[in-house]
Amino acid sequence: MSFTYKGLQASYSRHIVTEEEVNRNMERLRQQNPRIAVVTDRPTENGDEVVLDYAGFCGDEQFAGGTAENQTLVLGSGMFIPGFEEQLLDKVPGEEVTVKVTFPEAYHAENLAGKEARFECKIKEIRVKTEYDLDDTFAKEVGKCDTFAEMQEKMQQSLQAYTDERGEMDLQDQLLSQAAATLEFEISEKMLSEAIEDQMNNLRAQLAQQGLSLEMYCQFMNTTEEKLREDIKPTAEAALRSRAAIDEIVQIEQLQADEDDIAKALAVICRHNNITMEQLKEQYDAALEQAVINSVLTGKVMRLIRDAADITVGIDN
Repeated sequence: MSFTYKGLQASYSRHIVTEEEVNRNMERLRQQNPRIAVVTDRPTENGDEVVLDYAGFCGDEQFAGGTAENQTLVLGSGMFIPGFEEQLLDKVPGEEVTVKVTFPEAYHAENLAGKEARFECKIKEIRVKTEYDLDDTFAKEVGKCDTFAEMQEKMQQSLQAYTDERGEMDLQDQLLSQAAATLEFEISEKMLSEAIEDQMNNLRAQLAQQGLSLEMYCQFMNTTEEKLREDIKPTAEAALRSRAAIDEIVQIEQLQADEDDIAKALAVICRHNNITMEQLKEQYDAALEQAVINSVLTGKVMRLIRDAADITVGIDN
């Protein structure tokens, strides 16, 4: 079988975002953005969010970590030391309160465990959280739109753009897999082992972001690390084969990543990570440079395959 990456055939069903999907996302946005109102006509109650300054003392000595300004605290949440929040009930903005507590014996700071302390507090603001109605006020304050109808339209456009992007990425992956299947390429045991380890390291990193370890994940999923490695094997093989196909097309087509390509790729990295180019340069080493070059070349290969393919487009709805 000769290596084929032009004239490939694939079908693409474009999903049209529905009104139900728009409404579901608007509702999710409402749940994520409660309306915060400042209370001025009554003292604090359980469930209120208070804004306060405080300073903590053991005897006459102010202790480290016990001072804050403009700290927010929901009364009744149990987030502070037992007994602290209850003493802030029935207070009004501007009122100064001395809160007396005893740190738990098992408190994480050993120098404070079991000790009596006082916090000199000042209530600065009382807030309550309520749900927005799905109306023009919600559109203005959360969606930065003049009307709710405008916000709905922008939500539909955003969801459609995201759906189209994902569909296009899936299509390009499908085409690359087709091309890779025609490439004569032998995967050694060493290559496969390293690829599997890369996949495992990616999984570990993803779990770490959620506060989980690989061992905990295996317990939750009722599996083992050995079984995970076996399950990952086909994905690792496919990744190796796709990488080899990309490298082969780069050589055949003599594709290059020039300075302008790299500059654009770096700008995208900065935008996605909300950092400046100067901040990125502090982390820019040979490994990152090679990763950027590989990304640029992969993009060029994917566009080349896509442009040379015979695509049948349908509508999924």
